[in-house]
Amino acid sequence: MTQQSHKRVFNSTRPIDYGPPVMSSSGQYHELEQTLAGEHATVALGVGLAPLLRPGDLVCLNGGLGAGKTTLARAVIRTIAGDAALEVPSPSFAIAQLYDLKPPVAHFDFFRLDGPAEVEDTGLRDALGDRVVLLEWPDRSGVLTDNRLDIELSGAGDIRSVTLRGFGNWAERLQRWQNARSFIGRTDWAKARRLALPGDASTRRYERLVGGPRPALLMDMPARPDGPPVKDGKSYSAIAHLAEDVRAVMAVSGELLRRGYSAPEIFAADERHGLLLIEDFGDRVFGRMIAEGRDMSEPFHSAVLLLADIAGRSDWPAEVSVAGHPYRIHPFDQDAMLVEAELLTSWYVPLTSGKRIDPAVEEAYREAWSPVLPLARPVPGIWSLRDFHVDNLFWLPERSGINRVGLIDTQDAVIGHPAYDLVSILQDARVDVAEETAAELLDLYCAARAAADPGFDEPAFRTAYAVLGVQRAAKILGIFSRLSLRDTKHGYLRHLPRVRRQLDQGLAHPSLGDLRAWFERHLPRPATGIGKP
Repeated sequence: MTQQSHKRVFNSTRPIDYGPPVMSSSGQYHELEQTLAGEHATVALGVGLAPLLRPGDLVCLNGGLGAGKTTLARAVIRTIAGDAALEVPSPSFAIAQLYDLKPPVAHFDFFRLDGPAEVEDTGLRDALGDRVVLLEWPDRSGVLTDNRLDIELSGAGDIRSVTLRGFGNWAERLQRWQNARSFIGRTDWAKARRLALPGDASTRRYERLVGGPRPALLMDMPARPDGPPVKDGKSYSAIAHLAEDVRAVMAVSGELLRRGYSAPEIFAADERHGLLLIEDFGDRVFGRMIAEGRDMSEPFHSAVLLLADIAGRSDWPAEVSVAGHPYRIHPFDQDAMLVEAELLTSWYVPLTSGKRIDPAVEEAYREAWSPVLPLARPVPGIWSLRDFHVDNLFWLPERSGINRVGLIDTQDAVIGHPAYDLVSILQDARVDVAEETAAELLDLYCAARAAADPGFDEPAFRTAYAVLGVQRAAKILGIFSRLSLRDTKHGYLRHLPRVRRQLDQGLAHPSLGDLRAWFERHLPRPATGIGKP
């Protein structure tokens, strides 16, 4: 089979639909061509590509002497550094230049090497693991990976040509990059500078757009593939009612805005390609403020009172309209809660024990949840935002009251029990909330609910709070274990001891006796360092 070309000429002033990637004998790839008029166009290409790059990426820069490879690499590095004047020497003589940026970068030039035999001492193999690698003269390396971006520069003088080829996972990434470029070009942010923002555990990607009419973010949210069936022919995401595409963001954020809450305004949308331009709340993220040692009393009080306000409205819809089409808000039912809790037996148990759980023990786990989950059944007409934690909350002091709390990552909202979101912030998986602080804020919430509704059942609410605390901790232990075992994202393991403590605290509630007995018998504190306090 011969390799087939998939070329489209693109122009930043003319939006083009590039269609799907094609297959070649070496795997999936996507290819684009562009004419560069002047050095500033080469620099602009590097500035545009920089937000796409992350540790482990390999970018191969091809072309003859003077083709502009170093100019392009220099623009990428300076953009990542956020410093247009950063000293970026050519690595022609040093072979390698390392930059400890976010993400870290390694710039190699193998022009003086005779071939792959001389590559071993350059540090390329080590850099490929944890840095963005920009490699000039890649044909002399002998270590090209299946997942890479090839950039070929040609021509001389003021007019040059560039061809970009994305191989492996870069095929879709290159296509999405150009879709985003075309999308932004159709908005008032066409001339804005694009800066990458740190990612999370999801497939979503964000960029900050600087220089537009208003602070804005590009949200790149690929449609979620429907995974393999896990029960009754349904996938995990279908059972757990996880958002499948940007319509969920548009639906939930739109409803929150209509009700006066501080969700991000949506400036522009490309539903087909999963792209949104949304309001930028800035950098006052609760998690960052905690890391900086800020006084969080007022932000936390406002966040808790915001949840009490949401729970005090009993008319949250089960369906909202998005661009004239209905979007359903599902109930967070027993099947959804249980499939999340089962992540513990599917991933955390193998991580801590080194082996799969016995099927009979797993069935006993499900049975132990059976009498517990009805204690936290969904409350009709009440939305649960579901990811109400410090990395998704922004402090907006220029606003007033509960509107000082900015809300993002709400697309997985369900009809649920109001205790779930309170658990999410008071038992945060990533930061420590002192037990006495969490107890005071729980009291504050209950007092606010009781003041607004004399029929508020505080004992039942506190029981649901304990149940959902254990359910959520079990889910997160499983998710963080899966990120390590399946996705080689090991950084989340440092949070396991905190989450395991939260699980144990919830299990102390009298209503969870049978479930507590299962943990004491089958999943005591692990003997290894994983999960130990």
